[in-house]
Amino acid sequence: MGELVISSKANVRVKQLRAAFGGQARMSGGLVAIEGEHLLEEAMRSGIELKTVFVTEWRGVPRVVPRGVEVVRVTEGVFRSAVETPSPQGVAALIAPPVFGLEDVMGTGGSAALILVAVGLQDPGNLGTLVRSAEAFGAAGVLTTPGTVSAWNQKALRASVGSVFRVPVVPVTASELREVKALGVRLIAAVGSDGEDAAGLDWRGACAVMIGNEGAGLAAEWLEMSDARVTIPCPGPVESLNAAVAGSLLLYEAGRQRGDGVRS
Repeated sequence: MGELVISSKANVRVKQLRAAFGGQARMSGGLVAIEGEHLLEEAMRSGIELKTVFVTEWRGVPRVVPRGVEVVRVTEGVFRSAVETPSPQGVAALIAPPVFGLEDVMGTGGSAALILVAVGLQDPGNLGTLVRSAEAFGAAGVLTTPGTVSAWNQKALRASVGSVFRVPVVPVTASELREVKALGVRLIAAVGSDGEDAAGLDWRGACAVMIGNEGAGLAAEWLEMSDARVTIPCPGPVESLNAAVAGSLLLYEAGRQRGDGVRS
């Protein structure tokens, strides 16, 4: 007998996959969905636990999938009904997302940590890109304030290209960020103007750069909390930089000064 191929969109496993892609944690059992062979490989490389792998009926199971992992074969139509991308690759998986806490970002006593703080970012592509940049430029992690999109949003996950599997992304409140500051971490607010030139600011030592909402920037509460304000000089006739671009440039400058393997 050949392998069973699921052809019903109402199948329990298919409904769980659909719920995971939709960010419905209760219906997905707290699992996260990923799609495509590259993200699957990144998940395996990062030590992520695979729960179930879904493949279309004529597709082979990727070699990176360990023996013993549940493999569910579905028809093309059923697969398309569950995933979010318009041109699906025919492979998806349910994973157990890593759980990080503030201690994973701070390390021992917060010594020399470089942290990115996403303050109310709503564009998942921006957040995913910043998580990717945080890993690239040696940041210890990303803190997200209330109102920031989830790093496990499908667009954020894809934009991070797998970095979200390895970089601690931890939600914090304003009071918790004040506690981080009390541990000796300088809070540096990114502003469009009237801040210190990014290249002139001393990024050595423990510091956290705060990137504000795409439209409104940083609210007064966060600006008042900051120890310094930084601006990226733009000689061109632009009003402001995209949040992901600005955050990435600041992380690059911080990594360059700190000697975290970033070349000038």
